[in-house]
Amino acid sequence: MIQVFKDFKVCKNFKLSEFVCKEGKNEVVIDEKLLDTLQKLRDYFNKQVIINSAYRSPSYNKKIDGSSKSQHLLGKAVDITVPGISPEKVASAGILLGFTGIGIYETFTHLDVRETLVNKAGRKYDFWDMRKRR
Repeated sequence: MIQVFKDFKVCKNFKLSEFVCKEGKNEVVIDEKLLDTLQKLRDYFNKQVIINSAYRSPSYNKKIDGSSKSQHLLGKAVDITVPGISPEKVASAGILLGFTGIGIYETFTHLDVRETLVNKAGRKYDFWDMRKRR
C-alpha cells in the first residue's frame, strides 16, 4: 500500500518518498515546521533540494551510529545538498529562513527545526561545522 503513495506530494516541491527512512521498512515521520521551512529554502534558491537523509527509525539510527538525541528520530531534520550551492551557503540560508539546528559537512548540510537549543551564546539556533580543518 505504501507504493501507491510514494509520489504523494507533502508540499509544493517534495514527495513523501524523499522523507522515508532508508532502512527499507517504509517508515516516515515528518514535522510540519520542517516541511514549511524546507519549502522556503527551496523557494529561496529556486533549485532542486536533494534530501540525503530525513526520518530515521531508532534501529536505523543506531545502525549508522547516529546520535541518540538526533532530530532525525523525530522527523525534524534533513541532510541535504543543493546542486551548485556550497554547504556553507545552504547553512547561511538556513539560518536566515529559521532553521534552529544547522550543521555544515564536507558534502552536505544538516538542517533541523529543534525546539530546544543547546548553545549558550544567545543565538536562535545551534550551529556546528564538521568540515575537515585545512
